[in-house]
Amino acid sequence: MTERHMQLGDVLEVIADAIPNEPALITNEVNFTYAQLDERVTRLANHLRSIGIRRGEHVGIHAQNCHEWVEAFYACAKISAVPVNVNYRYVEAELRYLYDNADCVAVIAAPEYVEAVNDVRDALPNLRNLLVMGGEYEAALAAASPVRDFEGRSPDDTYILYTGGTTGMPKGVMWRHEDVILGAMNSGRGNRPIERVEQLGEEAAASGFRARLMSIGPMMHGGGQWIMGNAITAGGCFVLYTKKRFDAMDVWRLVSEAVVTSVSTIGDAMARPLAEALLVTPRPEVDLSMLFAIGNGGAPLSAGVREQIRAALPNVAILDSFGASETGAAGARADDGTAISSPRFTVGADTTVLSDDGRVCAVGEVGKLARSGNIPLGYYKDPEKTAATFRTFDGQRWVIPGDFAQIEPDGQITLLGRGSVCINSGGEKIYPEEVEAALKQHPAVFDATVVGTPNQRWGEQVTALVQLREGTPATTDEIVAFSRTLVADYKSPKAVLFVDQIVRTPVGKADYQWAKAEALRLLA
Repeated sequence: MTERHMQLGDVLEVIADAIPNEPALITNEVNFTYAQLDERVTRLANHLRSIGIRRGEHVGIHAQNCHEWVEAFYACAKISAVPVNVNYRYVEAELRYLYDNADCVAVIAAPEYVEAVNDVRDALPNLRNLLVMGGEYEAALAAASPVRDFEGRSPDDTYILYTGGTTGMPKGVMWRHEDVILGAMNSGRGNRPIERVEQLGEEAAASGFRARLMSIGPMMHGGGQWIMGNAITAGGCFVLYTKKRFDAMDVWRLVSEAVVTSVSTIGDAMARPLAEALLVTPRPEVDLSMLFAIGNGGAPLSAGVREQIRAALPNVAILDSFGASETGAAGARADDGTAISSPRFTVGADTTVLSDDGRVCAVGEVGKLARSGNIPLGYYKDPEKTAATFRTFDGQRWVIPGDFAQIEPDGQITLLGRGSVCINSGGEKIYPEEVEAALKQHPAVFDATVVGTPNQRWGEQVTALVQLREGTPATTDEIVAFSRTLVADYKSPKAVLFVDQIVRTPVGKADYQWAKAEALRLLA
């Protein structure tokens, strides 16, 4: 028997052998058991190997959410190749950069993106193969062997996640398979130790409960991939929303049909329409009796949206989580109804707040969030950024991606924001996320983004772009006065700019580049 490792391909096979007839993947189009999913993944892996894809080579996945995305991801893992998440929203220059930087030798693409791939292939001599989802893809699977004949896998095989940041070109965060499984895909098991990979199959076979974890966000970002990984690692079912357009009622219908136990959202942009869809009269006829949790990460939920979720789903827990491409799943918190001005999380022993010289910060002292243990190797082909983000102090290696934070008296950690968007007003550091959270508690505010704009006296001033709720007026003075009840005066907006809509990134995060440009335009 082939030796098993803490490797993504081995994890899928161990679970599939243990519970072959249990549901593994449900989308708006398909419903696969573990046996069915594993066979399709095996056939694709054998096809990739037959066209010359070798161990360690990089294969782009260029598509919106679909079952083929999941299959391609695990097929690459089976042959120790590296799946590369391609942002389908990228234009030609960005795609040329990504495919070149990632050294992709092949791409598995949805039909609607074939032209975009072909437009950049002239500059990518190493991009040898293009497999198009649909008829060509299915023919390739049908012709390939369903026999597992894979050797040489290792816990040291590489997983690369290209960041979906709001500034600069994306960076490829390199993980070992073992580290990403333990550091980002083990929360579904409560982060319990995994002594050997076969243990996962034994647990799955013995368990009477199988979680069904649903992702709405795009698989091209880490959140979707890690929800998938958590579902598979725990022997549960991964439910993936695959419609091209977000529709709240379509989401709830899939939750009902797939008997989902946990839905993952990305901030207000997703959670607000989901909650409001359930609050309409008459209430939609969907069965949500097995839904236990709304998981949120990637962007904070405002107090108003939390209240809407509680009203719509009074028996469902709200679970906040924090993670980044570089840190994995770093913290979590069950919402208890307490109003907080900034995101706050319970973290494990491997996560803390460090000063610039590597000292663990005292309670209340502002430093930077840091994680040790199962963390990435660094950034692909970028030793300079790797050295800046991955630091070693007293023989211990840490990842410090740049999030300012502080330790609370109860041991929880409060996130204050990313340093790259920190506002420096008269020497005071102000973190936009904290001010945004305060503004969104105002009953008239639908959404808000905060940026720094030039100020002759203070260098920078806090400027808020605010989208009001339809039919709910508010004045600048009212909003500023309200914010001062939740944050210090120096953090309150010095300018409030009302806009028709707050622009966010595809995953619901604040688009600070747009916000800065729009604020400067309106102030001018």
